[in-house]
Amino acid sequence: MRRRVLAGLALLVILLLATPSSFGWGENGERMIVDKAVDTLPDEIRPFFQANRQFLIQHVTDPVESETRNPGEQRNSFIQLDRYGQFPFAALPRTYTAAMTKFGRHTLESRGLLPWQVGLYSKKLTDALRARNWDDAKLSAAILAHYVAAAHDPFRSTMNNDGALSNQPGVDERFSYGLVERYQRFFFLKPNEATFIRDPTDHAFDMSLSAHSWLENILLADRRAHEGLSGYKDDYYDRFYAQAGAVLIRQLSDASTDLGSYWMTAWINAGRPQLPAY
Repeated sequence: MRRRVLAGLALLVILLLATPSSFGWGENGERMIVDKAVDTLPDEIRPFFQANRQFLIQHVTDPVESETRNPGEQRNSFIQLDRYGQFPFAALPRTYTAAMTKFGRHTLESRGLLPWQVGLYSKKLTDALRARNWDDAKLSAAILAHYVAAAHDPFRSTMNNDGALSNQPGVDERFSYGLVERYQRFFFLKPNEATFIRDPTDHAFDMSLSAHSWLENILLADRRAHEGLSGYKDDYYDRFYAQAGAVLIRQLSDASTDLGSYWMTAWINAGRPQLPAY
């Protein structure tokens, strides 16, 4: 009996270590992205999203709640690109069928499915708009927002998802959540106007690659901010924000631009249906 208990505890530890952090941008970060994304939209569709702004803001975190109930769903919110060789990770096919043929379902799921999840919900939104199923469209738009936001979080793109591999445990929470919570009232997000996305899944890979390219800068900023300090208090966060805040604001702004672009693209691919203003 004792051996079984110990074995169970050991398995739990392994699973916890293998599971990426669930911090992400946090509720405030994701809701900020959604709020700004609405303003990137063209006049033809903006009234629909403005009328449902609060619904989108409220439901963008629905996947987080689903992951809490079913941890297996966390695979949809990350991709460990650095398990596929060197940047730009050309060994990983961008189409799911080709990737599964090459690596197998278990490998893909253990390393994360984020770009394909973005593509999946882009299609779900397109289908709902084409069918004029406005309730499904609103919910799909909100869930898509979560995954687009996740694709801009550098720590959702790496096996060093919590900083443990670089001896910086918790750096993901300090950057993706801690800085947002402490300094959001000073943020000036300025996303660009939404543009058409030719291939939603391919673009999702590009978003994750771009986020991944900032990892070393953030890790270096974290180390420098902590020099001479014994903990992670106000002095540390002030230093960290001074060095990494520009990257943070860029990623949040780009996430808003891309989210608006995904919403607009789904509408165009659906045949530009007339959207209700409610």
